[in-house]
Order: sequence, then structure tokens, then C-alpha cells
Amino acid sequence: MKACIYGAGAIGSWLGMALAQGGCTVSMVARGAALQALQTEGLRMHRADGTRAQAAVTASKDPGMLGVQDLVEVAVKAPALPDVVQALSPLLGPDTMVLIAMNGVPWWFLDGVSGAARGHALQAVDAGGTIARAIAAHHVVGSVAHTSCSLEAPGVVRQHFGNRLIVGEPDGHRSARVTALAEVLQRGGIDAEVSTNIQKDIWYKLWGNLTVNPISALTGATTDRILDDELVRGFVSLVMLEAKAIGEKLGLTIDQQPHDRHAVTRKLGAFKTSMLQDVEAGKPLEIDALVGAVHELGQITHTPTPHTDALLGLVRLMAQTRGLY
Repeated sequence: MKACIYGAGAIGSWLGMALAQGGCTVSMVARGAALQALQTEGLRMHRADGTRAQAAVTASKDPGMLGVQDLVEVAVKAPALPDVVQALSPLLGPDTMVLIAMNGVPWWFLDGVSGAARGHALQAVDAGGTIARAIAAHHVVGSVAHTSCSLEAPGVVRQHFGNRLIVGEPDGHRSARVTALAEVLQRGGIDAEVSTNIQKDIWYKLWGNLTVNPISALTGATTDRILDDELVRGFVSLVMLEAKAIGEKLGLTIDQQPHDRHAVTRKLGAFKTSMLQDVEAGKPLEIDALVGAVHELGQITHTPTPHTDALLGLVRLMAQTRGLY
């Protein structure tokens, strides 16, 4: 299998290492210091168990130099996606899988849900259908990553905890290509599994990220401090209940209450969310995929979302004043 990683960040590098060790010929699209490091030293990884790994990869800043791939793994954050997809065409053949690894709600999310929302275009994450036109629906494979990784240096990824990746077809069928992909990732050391309802897996992960990410960006607080504040925790729970109600109308039922998820989040300790890290680094924030899409889904499903709307307005205004949105 020829696999290309578009985005040499932490998650892309984690997946790239697994694909290489699973037997794939791996290339990576990168720029600057990351490109130079990958070309000279290869991809390097410090695993959570203390072991180290290294893999030779072909790195280029020009996708046109890499040719058609069997798998393209897009591991960029949502604000960068509309520009990135315009550069993917040299990598795509008729049967190329495009594995989307991103936080929040992807543009294809409603293609496989039930009810009146099925097939609606989500303007919050794909205004005007730019992404959908660039990546035809038959290419798309969804994923949910349950891991914490960071870039220690260009071309060097450190895994902190978690080693799970869920993959699935948007329409829910257990395809041969997704089964084969999971087997490759398993050989490469990732706990990969195939889902027959990848939207439900995405929605469940979002159920936590929807709140703690933007609140951490607004306050600068780690997740433990957010949940330790009784008033903030109460607000978080109200937003989560709105999302839970939306999920029920989409056929994505969550069989938990907010306090159940709070208990899971507390196990992370003093965890700094990705959105807070982006604020500190001056990077664009994933507001639309994490919060804006939920606001829009509330409108589509005729579900009141006053607390989600307040959170969206506040975090969007903060980001605008800092030039991060």
C-alpha cells in the first residue's frame, strides 16, 4: 500500500509511523524544518511505553512529486482544510482512500445519519461545498483518534497516552478496504478498530471537546480547573445536554449523562486542550468544526441551543479580537 500523510503534525506523524511499520510505503507532504528533518532523519517517534521508533519516508512539499496513492491521510486542523484539499488531486486515483483525521464534525457527517438531516450540507465546516467538490464522497473514510501526541521537534513525535483509532465508512457498511486498513494499522502498533457507525463515534468524542476546548481557550484553564468550578461545570453540562438532544434526532444516541463524561475527563488530570495550545501558539482555532457545526445542527434539527450559542459567540469573539478566526 502506498500511503501519503498530508500534514506532518503530531497525529499525522503518529499514523505515518504506524503505516510504515505496518508495511506501507509512506510519503509525507511537509514544509520548512519538518521537510528537512524528514528528508535527512526520517520520521521518529517516542512511544508512551518508553520505546522509540524510526521509519524512512519520502518527504516533499509538492504533492505532484509523490504520485497517485492508495491512501491519503489528511491530518490538518479544520481551518486549513479548504486550502489543503485543493492540493490533493495529484495524489488521488479512482480508488484512493482519503482518511480524514480531524477534530469535530467533518463536512461529510450528515451523509450517513438518519432522519430529515441526512444529506444536508454543513456550511459551518464547508461553506459553499468547496471541500466536497475537491474530495468526491467515494474517497472518504472517517476516523476518530483517541490519543494524545505532540511534536517534540521537527519530524519527532511524542505519544503521551492513548493508542486507539476508529475507522469507518460514512455509510456504515463494513467494507473490505476499511477492514484491510485497520489490519495494516494494527500491524503497525495502533489499536485500530472498524466502526459501522463512525458518526456516532465522532459525536461521542465531540460531546467532550465541544465544551472544554473553547472554555479552556477563553479562560486559559486546564480541564481539571474547568470541572472543579461548580458554575462552569454546570454550564458545560447544559451545553452537553443540548448536543445530546441533537444526537438523538440524528440517530446518534449517547447512553450517558454529562457527569459520566466528566468522570472520564477528570482522569486526564491537569490537561491542556488542543484549542488552548493553539491560542498560546497564535494559531487559527477550530471553532466552526467543534462549536459552529453543533449550532448549525441545532437549527437543522429544530433543537434549541441557547447555551451552545452563547459559547460559540464568546469564543468566536475572543478569537476574532486576537486574529485567530
